[in-house]
Amino acid sequence: MTPSDSLLRALYAPADPPLRPLPSPVAELLRSLGAPPRLAAHLRAVHDVAVHVVDWLEQHVPGLDVNRAAVLFGAATHDIGKTVHVAELSGPGSAHEEAGRELLLAHGFSPAVARFAGTHASWTAPGVTVEDLLVSTADKVWKNKRVPELEDLVVTRLTQASGRERWEEYLALDDLLGGIGDGADHRLAFQAAFPVSA
Repeated sequence: MTPSDSLLRALYAPADPPLRPLPSPVAELLRSLGAPPRLAAHLRAVHDVAVHVVDWLEQHVPGLDVNRAAVLFGAATHDIGKTVHVAELSGPGSAHEEAGRELLLAHGFSPAVARFAGTHASWTAPGVTVEDLLVSTADKVWKNKRVPELEDLVVTRLTQASGRERWEEYLALDDLLGGIGDGADHRLAFQAAFPVSA
């Protein structure tokens, strides 16, 4: 399928403030699927936020064992099932979660990274990893949505890895997410500039 001009702009056009491009394998997959341009813009915004979060973590809690590549891939693909369930781009629904996991598996991606499409909305499920929590956090804070339950789980992981007091980690995370949230209007405007349909 030939990608539309809107999809190419969502994937590669400069944004204000700048948004990093998606990883090449993800951009190529979205192009091959003829993904909705708004979805590509959303994935790009969430991926950019995930980069900020992981960069901060590497500096703030170097003892926290985080698979950076997995988090960034997960953020870049978490909603890819919305290529199948397009109505969920503008309305509620969770059918895209399993569809996204299956789509990634069908395109040769490993279960270890395809899982984020299915786990990004279930941060309290058994076996949730710190990577799952970070993808979920990026998917919320990109639009300045704060979820105390989710952030509390992240603070627990930070506290365990750093040995610092819980309140210290809470304040540090709150400061990071508040700063990211300050740019939400620009990211929302970037996403809204692209159509839902290809």
